[in-house]
Amino acid sequence: MAPLTKAKRLVVKIGSALLVDRATGALRNDWLAALAQDVAWLRSHGVQVVLVSSGSIALGRGVLGLPATDLALEQSQAAAAVGQIRLARAYEEALAPHDITTAQVLMTLEDSRDRRRYLNSRATLEQLVGLNVVPIVNENDTIATDEIRFGDNDRLAAQIAATIGADVLVLLSDVDGFYSANPADDPSAKRYDIIDDITPEIETMAGDAGSGLSKGGMKTKLMAAKTATAAGCAMAICHGAALRPLAGLETGANATWFTATLDPQVARKRWIAAMKPLGTVTLDTGAALALSRGNSLLPAGVHAVSGMFGRGDPVAITGPDGHQLGLGLSRYTAEEAQKIKGHRSAEIEMLLGYPGRAALIHRDDMAL
Repeated sequence: MAPLTKAKRLVVKIGSALLVDRATGALRNDWLAALAQDVAWLRSHGVQVVLVSSGSIALGRGVLGLPATDLALEQSQAAAAVGQIRLARAYEEALAPHDITTAQVLMTLEDSRDRRRYLNSRATLEQLVGLNVVPIVNENDTIATDEIRFGDNDRLAAQIAATIGADVLVLLSDVDGFYSANPADDPSAKRYDIIDDITPEIETMAGDAGSGLSKGGMKTKLMAAKTATAAGCAMAICHGAALRPLAGLETGANATWFTATLDPQVARKRWIAAMKPLGTVTLDTGAALALSRGNSLLPAGVHAVSGMFGRGDPVAITGPDGHQLGLGLSRYTAEEAQKIKGHRSAEIEMLLGYPGRAALIHRDDMAL
C-alpha cells in the first residue's frame, strides 16, 4: 500500500487497551508520547491527522474505583464524564511540545444519521483541520444510550473518515491484522496482507471482541472497512502496542490493508448524485459559470428557489435555461434560501437575524 506520508488526510483510531494499562487503569504516557511523535512526523509531510480515541471510560473507571467487570449504563456514563476531561488533557499535553493544537469533538450516532447534524460535524472538522488543529474525536459516552451510540470506535472512526473525505484510515488494535480464524485458538490461522473485496467468506471468519477494555472485535472492524472503502478510503488494521506504531506501519509492520477503488471525493459525489432532490435552486448565468469552474454556490447567484427542504437536504441545481446542472446539499432551509437569494454573503446576518455560512451549497457538497 501507499505510505502514510503520501496520504492527504489520515484518520487514526486508538483503542482503550493501547492507551490505558489494564492492570492499573492508568494512562500509558510513554506510548502516548511516542504516538505524538508519529503525529508530528506525519504533519511534517503535509498530512492532516484526525485521532479517534477510546479511553474515557477506562480512565474514569480507574479514577472512580469501579470494577473491571461490565458496568451499568449510569456507571459507564459517570466514568466517561470523569475520563473525558483527563483524556483530552493527556492529548493536549502530549502534542503541545510539538507545537500542535488539539480540539475535543464528542459525537453520537445521531450526528451521522441526521443530515443537518452530519453537515455541522463535517463543517466543524473541516474548519479544524484547515486551521492546522488535530481533532481528538470520541463517542459522547456521557449521554449516549444503546439507541444512539455507535457502540465502538472502529465504526465511529470509519464514519469520521467518510465524513471528512479521508483517504486512509488506520485502526491501531491489539492484533496485527485480519486472520482467517482467531490466532489465539488456531495456530494455523492465516493473516491477510491485502483484502480487495469483503466477501461473505471473509465475513464468516470474523470473531468477537477479545479485550476486556475494548468493545470492538473483527466484526466491527469489517463493518468499519465497508464504510471506509465505500467512501474511497483505504483502511489498515495493525498492532498498535509498540511505540511509534504509525512509523512502524510505514516501514512494513504486519498489517491488513482493505483497498478502496474510488477517490474519496468521487465516492462522495456519487453518493450525492444518487439522492432524490427535495427542491430546486435556479442560478443566473454568472453563478452557473462559476460552478463550472469549481466554485461554491453563493446566495448572490441564485435567481429562484422552489420546494420544501431543510438544511442538509438535497436540491436540484438548474441553470437559467432550466437545464439541471447537478445536485447539492443545501446549507440553508428553503425559507432561508428564499430570503437570501440574490444577496451577497455579507448581508446574510442582516437578512436572517443571525450569522450564516457564506455558501448556499459548498462545492464539496455538490455533484455536477
